Amino acid sequence: MHRIIEKNGLKTSPGNPYLFGAEVNDEGCNFALFSKHAKSVSLLFFKLPQDSEPTHILSLDEGENKTGDVWHIFVFDIKPGQFYGYIVDGPYWPEKEGHRFNENKLLIDPYAKAITGEYHWDKKEAFGYRWDSIYGDLSFCQAKNYDIVAKSVVVDNSDFDWQGDKPLNIPLKDSIIYEMHVRAFTMDSSSGAKYPGTYRGIIEKIPYLKELGITTIELLPIHSFNPFENIRINPLTGERLTNFWGYSTLGFFAPQSWYAEDLDGINAVYEFKEMVKALHAENIEVILDVVYNHTAEGNEYGPTINFKGLDNSIYYMLEDGRYYKNYSGCGNTLNCNHPVVKRLIKDSLRYWVIDMHVDGFRFDLAAILGRDKHGNWQPDYSVLSEISHDPFLSNTKIIAEGWDAAGLYQVGGFPPGWAEWNAKFRDDTRGFVKGDRGLASEVSKRITGSADLFYFASRKPYHSINFITAHDGFTLNDLVSYNEKHNEQNGEENSDGHNHNISWNCGVEGPTDDPEILALRDRLMKNMFTILMISQGTPMILAGDEMKYSKKGNNNTYCHDNYLNWIDWSLLKKHKEYFEFCKYLIHFRRLHPVLKREGFLLGTDTAGNNRPDISWHGININQPDWSSQSLAIAFMMDGARAETGADVEDNNIYVAINSYWEDLNFNLPLPGEKKIWYKAVDTSLSPGYFPFKKEERIPSSVIKVCARSIVILLDR
Repeated sequence: MHRIIEKNGLKTSPGNPYLFGAEVNDEGCNFALFSKHAKSVSLLFFKLPQDSEPTHILSLDEGENKTGDVWHIFVFDIKPGQFYGYIVDGPYWPEKEGHRFNENKLLIDPYAKAITGEYHWDKKEAFGYRWDSIYGDLSFCQAKNYDIVAKSVVVDNSDFDWQGDKPLNIPLKDSIIYEMHVRAFTMDSSSGAKYPGTYRGIIEKIPYLKELGITTIELLPIHSFNPFENIRINPLTGERLTNFWGYSTLGFFAPQSWYAEDLDGINAVYEFKEMVKALHAENIEVILDVVYNHTAEGNEYGPTINFKGLDNSIYYMLEDGRYYKNYSGCGNTLNCNHPVVKRLIKDSLRYWVIDMHVDGFRFDLAAILGRDKHGNWQPDYSVLSEISHDPFLSNTKIIAEGWDAAGLYQVGGFPPGWAEWNAKFRDDTRGFVKGDRGLASEVSKRITGSADLFYFASRKPYHSINFITAHDGFTLNDLVSYNEKHNEQNGEENSDGHNHNISWNCGVEGPTDDPEILALRDRLMKNMFTILMISQGTPMILAGDEMKYSKKGNNNTYCHDNYLNWIDWSLLKKHKEYFEFCKYLIHFRRLHPVLKREGFLLGTDTAGNNRPDISWHGININQPDWSSQSLAIAFMMDGARAETGADVEDNNIYVAINSYWEDLNFNLPLPGEKKIWYKAVDTSLSPGYFPFKKEERIPSSVIKVCARSIVILLDR
């Protein structure tokens, strides 16, 4: 038994170096922190998160409270809800060595399970150097930051009744992913939510998600971040902008308190768990968008929050000690493949799966996680491979954004087990529906699961996360309403955001009352949504697209806590027909195994019924037009059980896509034996679909597909 030592009026023992973070039990709490180059570490307790003075300072003894590079202590009688932080002293030598220790800066515990209070990073005390010094970041700031920094909070994770809840493990091929922002989803008064902008607000909208047919929600970052770190001003309104999306992490274990009913870090933990439990009860999964590629500390001129002051040279990829490699485009790059940082990332992921019951993750700029310390792409020897083989994570959904901000593009190049956002699907579908030439053969690859990207990587069609829109870029409505981005309100003179949007305003930039233009826009949106739902792979929908939500042409709304991000729920009534169309297509996909196959379509007859798994056509049977001028393709998929791997026979499904500006007549292949074709979808008509079991019988062997429209037939 360890001997008990009294420190500053508190009973302590040396503690356990294995238990990183703050692990509480009936006797007290164990605290453990990694810092290889620190000379001293002190643990500070506070009564309130805004306090400038601690109630206790416990200096850790290097002999008693350090094992290897881990500093640790057990403090008796510490309860959940205790506010704390660290001060870590060591060399301040950014040049060459990369050390930025500063004993005057209170640091957030990187393993903190809750973070609460405000972080005022626009004050001089928040920085390790002096603003007014001619030496810039090489100078040293002696001002304490205790009252302007958020505090870590002790959490008891056993204090929640999950009532047997477990992650759902819905197969990717059966998943319909819905990307949303917690606050944006219900913050607008039109949502009618009792708890707008919160985890509980999402619970209120579960019936809506069920009606739409969603299986999986993907939440924009909910790891703790500072919403108020943006110092830019909206030039049109004069209001200060925010960090709304949250791609700027403070702590990888703590749920964002901004989304709790009372903005409290502890309550955020419980309310997040309540949300997950409620969603799981309705068979809806929760995926987190996670940002392990960089942190909120920015470059050498950024604030000191945690990692800079804990061990800057370990946690970040540096250039000549002083400067930060910037593969993220956000000022710094986390040194993801250092053993200590690898452990941090995997411990964080495990925590969210084991303790918080989430079902998977989407990794922002995930190519960075495959870079070694020199920046080289080494995926099989990186944390990417370890995540996919981790015994606690291997059955979760792991989805990569397969590129980074420094030009590394590795879609299709991730280790086995990883799914990936398929930007080729996005771009090829946008272009083909818009009417761009030379894309017929490319869009056929996307529809069939992008075998050119994934087949030789020993993966399946469902590892392609198909999407047309996401938080970053135009909404579906804006894709057909704007030729150019309109980001003036971002305060960056419209220089931010993508310029290559592959969009078309259909003749008028922005809103219009012209019925012909509105009808064309509606048809193009239906076309893109249809292709998304009938393609092999896993579809992802941007929240609000199903009700024609617009961001007024702004394709980079990261900084707006207002109508540019808040979903306008009145659009459901205004665009009810379009919503019903989207709902129909989602359920159509879920009903038909032929649209969500386990294996790639090869054009062969596995079932032995003289029909290939897929056959390609044009306006004539078996004569697809792959020329650079083609704007029309058609195909038929065999619904036999031997082809789909399903338990029941499916219909054969025929799809004709006409992106040409004139009507075209398509000759139809024969349906199944003793069956006839029925029309399920025609995007040129209103409402664009026929109710289930009430599809329109096709008496002819030829079908007209109107200009810029799609027809889907099924046989029975």
